[in-house]
Amino acid sequence: MYDFAPTANADKTTLYADLVSAADALTRDEPDSVANMANISALLWQFLPDLNWAGFYRLVEDELVLGPFQGKPACIRIPLGRGVCGTAAATGETQLVEDVHAFPGHIACDAASASEIVVPVIHDGRLVGVIDLDSPVAARFDADDAAGLEDLASLIAARIA
Repeated sequence: MYDFAPTANADKTTLYADLVSAADALTRDEPDSVANMANISALLWQFLPDLNWAGFYRLVEDELVLGPFQGKPACIRIPLGRGVCGTAAATGETQLVEDVHAFPGHIACDAASASEIVVPVIHDGRLVGVIDLDSPVAARFDADDAAGLEDLASLIAARIA
Protein backbone atom coordinates (compact mmCIF):
# COMPACT_ATOMS: atom_id res chain seq x y z
CA MET A 1 0.00 0.00 0.00
CA TYR A 2 1.14 3.52 -0.80
CA ASP A 3 0.38 6.42 1.49
CA PHE A 4 1.69 9.63 -0.04
CA ALA A 5 0.65 13.04 1.17
CA PRO A 6 1.96 16.55 0.67
CA THR A 7 3.66 18.22 3.62
CA ALA A 8 1.13 20.49 5.34
CA ASN A 9 1.63 24.20 4.63
CA ALA A 10 4.70 23.47 2.47
CA ASP A 11 6.08 26.05 0.08
CA LYS A 12 5.98 25.14 -3.62
CA THR A 13 9.60 23.99 -3.71
CA THR A 14 8.94 21.46 -0.93
CA LEU A 15 5.57 20.49 -2.38
CA TYR A 16 7.08 19.66 -5.77
CA ALA A 17 10.04 17.87 -4.18
CA ASP A 18 7.54 15.69 -2.29
CA LEU A 19 5.51 15.13 -5.47
CA VAL A 20 8.56 14.14 -7.53
CA SER A 21 9.72 11.81 -4.74
CA ALA A 22 6.31 10.12 -4.60
CA ALA A 23 6.22 9.80 -8.40
CA ASP A 24 9.69 8.27 -8.35
CA ALA A 25 8.66 5.72 -5.72
CA LEU A 26 5.49 4.78 -7.61
CA THR A 27 7.03 4.47 -11.08
CA ARG A 28 10.64 3.37 -10.44
CA ASP A 29 10.05 -0.36 -10.95
CA GLU A 30 6.88 -0.26 -13.07
CA PRO A 31 7.42 -0.76 -16.81
CA ASP A 32 3.82 -0.04 -17.89
CA SER A 33 3.49 3.53 -19.16
CA VAL A 34 -0.30 3.71 -18.74
CA ALA A 35 -0.09 2.57 -15.11
CA ASN A 36 2.61 5.16 -14.48
CA MET A 37 0.62 7.99 -16.08
CA ALA A 38 -2.48 6.96 -14.10
CA ASN A 39 -0.65 7.04 -10.77
CA ILE A 40 1.08 10.33 -11.57
CA SER A 41 -2.27 11.88 -12.52
CA ALA A 42 -3.62 10.79 -9.14
CA LEU A 43 -0.60 12.29 -7.38
CA LEU A 44 -0.98 15.59 -9.22
CA TRP A 45 -4.66 15.70 -8.22
CA GLN A 46 -3.80 14.88 -4.59
CA PHE A 47 -0.79 17.17 -4.17
CA LEU A 48 -1.79 20.31 -6.06
CA PRO A 49 -4.67 22.50 -4.88
CA ASP A 50 -7.15 24.37 -7.07
CA LEU A 51 -7.18 21.99 -10.06
CA ASN A 52 -10.15 20.93 -12.13
CA TRP A 53 -8.13 18.67 -14.48
CA ALA A 54 -4.75 16.92 -14.23
CA GLY A 55 -3.35 14.40 -16.64
CA PHE A 56 -1.63 13.45 -19.83
CA TYR A 57 -1.95 13.69 -23.57
CA ARG A 58 0.25 11.18 -25.42
CA LEU A 59 1.84 11.73 -28.81
CA VAL A 60 0.38 9.12 -31.15
CA GLU A 61 1.65 9.46 -34.71
CA ASP A 62 1.09 13.16 -35.45
CA GLU A 63 -1.45 14.20 -32.82
CA LEU A 64 -2.01 14.27 -29.09
CA VAL A 65 -4.35 11.60 -27.75
CA LEU A 66 -5.95 11.66 -24.31
CA GLY A 67 -4.13 9.64 -21.65
CA PRO A 68 -4.84 8.95 -17.99
CA PHE A 69 -6.26 11.90 -16.07
CA GLN A 70 -8.30 13.15 -13.12
CA GLY A 71 -11.26 15.45 -13.71
CA LYS A 72 -14.18 15.80 -16.09
CA PRO A 73 -14.19 14.02 -19.47
CA ALA A 74 -11.83 15.74 -21.88
CA CYS A 75 -11.13 16.30 -25.54
CA ILE A 76 -9.79 13.07 -27.01
CA ARG A 77 -7.56 14.27 -29.86
CA ILE A 78 -5.65 17.53 -30.22
CA PRO A 79 -3.71 18.49 -33.36
CA LEU A 80 -0.12 19.61 -32.86
CA GLY A 81 0.06 23.40 -32.71
CA ARG A 82 -3.59 23.80 -31.65
CA GLY A 83 -4.60 25.03 -28.20
CA VAL A 84 -2.33 25.12 -25.18
CA CYS A 85 -1.47 21.39 -25.30
CA GLY A 86 -0.83 21.38 -29.04
CA THR A 87 1.34 24.49 -28.75
CA ALA A 88 3.45 22.94 -25.97
CA ALA A 89 3.84 19.78 -28.05
CA ALA A 90 4.76 21.65 -31.25
CA THR A 91 7.25 24.02 -29.59
CA GLY A 92 8.66 21.68 -26.95
CA GLU A 93 8.23 24.52 -24.45
CA THR A 94 6.17 24.80 -21.28
CA GLN A 95 3.04 26.88 -21.76
CA LEU A 96 2.01 28.90 -18.71
CA VAL A 97 -1.36 30.53 -19.39
CA GLU A 98 -2.82 32.90 -16.80
CA ASP A 99 -6.10 33.38 -18.73
CA VAL A 100 -7.08 30.59 -21.10
CA HIS A 101 -9.79 32.77 -22.65
CA ALA A 102 -7.08 35.11 -23.97
CA PHE A 103 -5.00 32.26 -25.48
CA PRO A 104 -5.41 32.16 -29.28
CA GLY A 105 -7.07 28.91 -30.33
CA HIS A 106 -7.70 27.69 -26.77
CA ILE A 107 -9.65 24.42 -26.74
CA ALA A 108 -12.27 24.58 -23.98
CA CYS A 109 -12.87 21.05 -22.73
CA ASP A 110 -14.22 22.39 -19.42
CA ALA A 111 -15.83 25.83 -19.42
CA ALA A 112 -14.82 26.24 -15.75
CA SER A 113 -11.10 26.33 -16.61
CA ALA A 114 -9.54 29.76 -16.20
CA SER A 115 -5.78 29.03 -16.28
CA GLU A 116 -3.59 26.21 -17.55
CA ILE A 117 -0.04 24.91 -17.60
CA VAL A 118 1.22 22.34 -20.08
CA VAL A 119 4.67 20.76 -19.87
CA PRO A 120 6.16 18.68 -22.69
CA VAL A 121 7.56 15.28 -21.75
CA ILE A 122 10.62 14.52 -23.88
CA HIS A 123 12.59 11.26 -23.89
CA ASP A 124 15.76 10.78 -25.95
CA GLY A 125 15.05 14.01 -27.82
CA ARG A 126 11.55 12.84 -28.82
CA LEU A 127 8.23 14.18 -27.57
CA VAL A 128 6.35 11.47 -25.66
CA GLY A 129 3.41 13.62 -24.60
CA VAL A 130 2.45 16.48 -22.31
CA ILE A 131 1.43 16.97 -18.70
CA ASP A 132 -1.66 19.18 -18.63
CA LEU A 133 -3.09 20.94 -15.57
CA ASP A 134 -6.18 23.17 -15.61
CA SER A 135 -7.54 25.36 -12.82
CA PRO A 136 -10.77 27.26 -12.30
CA VAL A 137 -8.62 30.00 -10.69
CA ALA A 138 -7.15 32.68 -12.97
CA ALA A 139 -3.35 32.92 -12.86
CA ARG A 140 -3.19 29.78 -10.67
CA PHE A 141 0.18 28.67 -12.07
CA ASP A 142 3.55 30.42 -11.90
CA ALA A 143 7.25 29.88 -12.57
CA ASP A 144 7.57 27.66 -9.47
CA ASP A 145 4.85 25.38 -10.84
CA ALA A 146 6.60 25.30 -14.21
CA ALA A 147 9.94 24.36 -12.61
CA GLY A 148 8.37 21.66 -10.43
CA LEU A 149 6.42 20.13 -13.30
CA GLU A 150 9.47 20.25 -15.57
CA ASP A 151 11.40 18.31 -12.89
CA LEU A 152 8.57 15.78 -12.81
CA ALA A 153 8.54 15.51 -16.62
CA SER A 154 12.30 14.85 -16.64
CA LEU A 155 11.96 12.11 -14.04
CA ILE A 156 9.08 10.28 -15.71
CA ALA A 157 9.96 10.68 -19.40
CA ALA A 158 11.58 7.23 -19.74
CA ARG A 159 8.87 5.68 -17.56
CA ILE A 160 5.98 6.72 -19.79
CA ALA A 161 7.70 6.42 -23.17
